[in-house]
Amino acid sequence: MFRLTLSLLTVFLLFTRPALAAGPFEHGWHLNAESSAIRFISIKKGSIAESSRFAAFSGSISELGEARVQIALDSVDTSIDLRNVRMRFLFFETFTYPEAVITARIDPAQLADLAAVQRKQIELPVTLSLHGVSAEVTAPVAVTLLNKDRVAVATVQPIILKLEDFALNPGREKLEEAAGVTITPVGLVSLDLMFDRTAPGSTPVPAGTVTAGAATALESDGDFSREACTGRFEILSRSRSVNFAPSTARLNAGSRDFLESLSDIIRRCPGMVVEVGGHTDSQGKAAWNMQLSEKRAAAVNSYLQSKGIPSERLVAVGYGETTPLVPNDTVQNRAKNRRIEFKVLN
Repeated sequence: MFRLTLSLLTVFLLFTRPALAAGPFEHGWHLNAESSAIRFISIKKGSIAESSRFAAFSGSISELGEARVQIALDSVDTSIDLRNVRMRFLFFETFTYPEAVITARIDPAQLADLAAVQRKQIELPVTLSLHGVSAEVTAPVAVTLLNKDRVAVATVQPIILKLEDFALNPGREKLEEAAGVTITPVGLVSLDLMFDRTAPGSTPVPAGTVTAGAATALESDGDFSREACTGRFEILSRSRSVNFAPSTARLNAGSRDFLESLSDIIRRCPGMVVEVGGHTDSQGKAAWNMQLSEKRAAAVNSYLQSKGIPSERLVAVGYGETTPLVPNDTVQNRAKNRRIEFKVLN
């Protein structure tokens, strides 16, 4: 009788142990990007709200509840091509900061009863890494169990991000100049994410893999039209991302990422000759400024040629202090006047 009882107890434990051990993140979860959305709202002219989205992102939740979502910032989608370009080059500076990363640690105990209640609202501390800055944010989210292998995680209300917290105010100012509007220095971000349980034995999605339908926002392959080329060069001229060591024509390291992106655009504008124009502020003698602007334009020209752009497609011109964007009456204005501009000649 004792042996029979022991055997029954053993069978009971064998059958119940997996159920007892299984947690809400058993086998881990992977983000179903096709069924998810990441959006943000910006406000211009004080009261006009514009909604945009990101088309490419990936993510996962480990068995320990460690969540990670990676967003390809080049996939910003405002529904207008050149506005997308402005967001990439002027605001997010994706040539240097290509992605944003959201990480969080979800306590499994918070969701232990999810199977019974189906939906729970929790306060989720997350870390957002954006534009070279990491900051802690608390996001109220609703977690909804749709079936045993699918869960939805959505923000209950938009997350308010201050642009200054992520060193994005200079980019906002560039957007204001380019679009001729005022932009409120906050962004409202909403997440509507769908996660599927990872099948036992399957290969996890590699970190950083983009799985959403990004074609609608990412640059298409092939050559640009003349209009698209002209618009891009005008926008890139406003980026003020080509910089030099003081009083020299030596490119700083941060300029190279930008020029890599520029060289790709020039290659996709075949047959077009591009002027590389150097400009200075009015500090110092006019002759010295003219010479410096010519040397800086030539330095950019040489770098682009080193990236495979034929010399006959580039014309370096120095303008010195003769064509300021704004009066040279403040430190900020003089910084705007020290610039490299690009334009299509033919």
